[in-house]
Amino acid sequence: MLLHQVSGRSRLGLALSLLTVLLWGFLAIALKIVLQELDPFTVTWFRFTVSGVVLGAYLAIRQQLPTWQQLQKVSLPVFLVAVGGLSLNYILFLIGVGKTSANNAQVITQIAPVMMGMASLVIFKEKYNYKQWGGVAILICGLLMFSHDQVRSLVTSFDTYMWGNILLIIGAIVWAFYGLAQKQLLLNLPSTSVLLCLYLSAATLFAPMAHPDRLLTLSALPMIALIFCAFNTLIAYGAFAAALEHWEASRVSAVITLAPLVTLAASAILPNFVPQFLPPSPLSWLGYLGAIAVVFGSMVISLGASRKSKP
Repeated sequence: MLLHQVSGRSRLGLALSLLTVLLWGFLAIALKIVLQELDPFTVTWFRFTVSGVVLGAYLAIRQQLPTWQQLQKVSLPVFLVAVGGLSLNYILFLIGVGKTSANNAQVITQIAPVMMGMASLVIFKEKYNYKQWGGVAILICGLLMFSHDQVRSLVTSFDTYMWGNILLIIGAIVWAFYGLAQKQLLLNLPSTSVLLCLYLSAATLFAPMAHPDRLLTLSALPMIALIFCAFNTLIAYGAFAAALEHWEASRVSAVITLAPLVTLAASAILPNFVPQFLPPSPLSWLGYLGAIAVVFGSMVISLGASRKSKP
C-alpha cells in the first residue's frame, strides 16, 4: 500500500504543531464556558459549519477548491473513517467536558495522540523500543495519579465524573482513527481540501440535531467563546493537518501532548476573572504531578520511535 511521505521541513512542522498546542490548550476552557448556555450538538454543528464556510470561501477566492477528478481519487472507506472519527471525537469530547472539567478532559484525551503515535509506528513500519515502553508506564502512572486527585475533588458527583471519562476515552480512541485516516487522505488531496470535505460532511451530519435559534439567546461571553471555538477548529486543525505534511506523525503527536499544560495554566488564572462561567478546578500537588507525568510519558512514547523505519 502506498503511504504518505513527509516533506522533511521539520521546523515548519514543529511551528505548526506548537500553534495547534496553544489553540487546543484554550479550547476546553472555551467549550466549558459555552456549555453553560448551549447544548453540545448545536455547538458542534456551529463549529463545523463556520469552519466549512470560511475555509470554502478562502479556497474559492484562491481558486483552490477540490475538483471532481481529485475527489474521485479519494478512498471512500478512508474518508468515512475520517469523518466518523472527527465527528464522534468532537461531540464526545464536548459532553465529557460538560460532565467533568476542562483540566480533566484535556489530560484524559492525551490517550488520543498516544494511540495515534503508537498506531503510526505500526502502520508506517516503525519499531518500538524500551524507551517507549517506559513512556507507556509513565503515562499510566500519571493518569492514575491525576484521576485519583480528580475523584477526591468530585466525590459528590462520582457517577457523572466516571461517565464523562468513559466518553472522553472513547472520543480519544476515535480521534486516533481520524488522525491516521486523514494522513492517508493527503495522498490525493492537499490538507485544506481534506479539511473542507470533512467540515462540510460533519456539519451536515449534525444539522438535524442542532438548534440554531438558541444562538440568538446567548449572552456576550459565551458568544465570544463560541466564535473562538469555531475559528479554533479552522486554524488548529488546519495547522495540525499541515504539520502532518511536513513532519512524522509520531513527532507531531509528541508535541501536541503539551496542550494540557496550557489548559492547566489557563484554568488556574481565568476563573479569577469569570467565576460565574468558569468555576475553579483545584488540583493538589498529586494532580499536577500526574498531569506532568502524562505529558512526559506521551512525549517519550512518540519521540522514542526508531529512526531506522522503512519508508
